[in-house]
Amino acid sequence: MSSSLYVDATPEGVKNAKGIHLLTTNTANGQKVQILLEELKDLYGTEWTTTILDLKTGEHKKDWYLRLNPNGKIPTVIDNNQSPPFPVIESSAELVYLQATYDTNHEFGFKDPLEWSQALQWLFFWHGSASPYLGQYLHFLYVAEDKIPYAIERFKNEAQRVLSVVEIHLSGKYTNEPRDYLAGNGKGKYSIADMVVWPFVRMLKSEAWRDQVDLDIFTHLSKYIDRIAERPAAQRGIGKEYDL
Repeated sequence: MSSSLYVDATPEGVKNAKGIHLLTTNTANGQKVQILLEELKDLYGTEWTTTILDLKTGEHKKDWYLRLNPNGKIPTVIDNNQSPPFPVIESSAELVYLQATYDTNHEFGFKDPLEWSQALQWLFFWHGSASPYLGQYLHFLYVAEDKIPYAIERFKNEAQRVLSVVEIHLSGKYTNEPRDYLAGNGKGKYSIADMVVWPFVRMLKSEAWRDQVDLDIFTHLSKYIDRIAERPAAQRGIGKEYDL
């Protein structure tokens, strides 16, 4: 046990974990990393253990967790295969770390530096621009007690805009070559760039989004959602095993 990482209040399952340990909640942010681990399991037999956090009780804001992740967000990865154990925060950084460390065949990354740059560009775009706008739109629309028309309209427009960015890219509007995935040459290759996007965009087909976004204008994005949904690891990565 690393004295700098763990204290008496740290759950036993966390401080005594071996190998990769994931602290998560079954939200879109947690699902990004859950999906990659499930994909690595299918390909390499990668094993890990999981602690499911209850965000409603504020477990992720307690001192024991802030020692692991000062930002107090989920998910967090602790790699106990490193000495001392190595914590990784921020879901996109966790995807990059796990892919670089455990995906030895680059199945979910790229050997070519230009293709790898493509993956990072889409990963950064989604992490920094898209998911915050989508989250804020849903917050002001469904969660906020005071319904502020300006905030709802602003984040709705931004949500539509970032979805249009993905739609245009997948459609091949400016390349004359439609794509199956976000990064990689030609039609692209399934990678961590898609894992960061899919947990969010798949919700466009849920009740919460059905009346907010017209999927008829996102035809390539709709097919993209269905294409990734066919992957068994993607389904496991959003499955009930990650529910409390």
